[in-house]
Amino acid sequence: MGMTRNAGDLDALVTRLRRRAQRLGLQPCDAEDMAQEALLRLMQRMTRSGVDAPENYAMIILHNLTRARWRAQVEMTELEEDSATTPPLGDSRLMLDALCRAITALPPDQACVMELVLQGELSPRVIATRLDVPVGTVMSRLARARVTLRRQIGLETGMPVAELL
Repeated sequence: MGMTRNAGDLDALVTRLRRRAQRLGLQPCDAEDMAQEALLRLMQRMTRSGVDAPENYAMIILHNLTRARWRAQVEMTELEEDSATTPPLGDSRLMLDALCRAITALPPDQACVMELVLQGELSPRVIATRLDVPVGTVMSRLARARVTLRRQIGLETGMPVAELL
């Protein structure tokens, strides 16, 4: 009776391993192979030493096997001399510096809103809550600040300052 229960437990474990392998993105035939390999390694481990939680151990083995397979599939390409160069960043750094100086020259209420945008806060509603002002006030301050920044930096009127932020 104990043997039947163990065989049933193993069948259930193989099914769970196969499902997990498929969720990890493996094709059904590959998932079957990986589940069988994980079960084989679990059995080998159990003959050498005790395993407290066989299902957990089998899942760890499966994840490690999957990671090893992903690493083996990564294609490495050799860099050529001209592909190892990076584009110069001088112009964009100068533009960003000019933008930061222009923001500090804005009126304090507009500068505060633009500083929050620079810090990564893109939602006018969150900025309004943080500054305890209406959303419409934030929107008008942003619009006036962007017009002023375009003029000060010398950007064309069609280019949005928001793209720089």
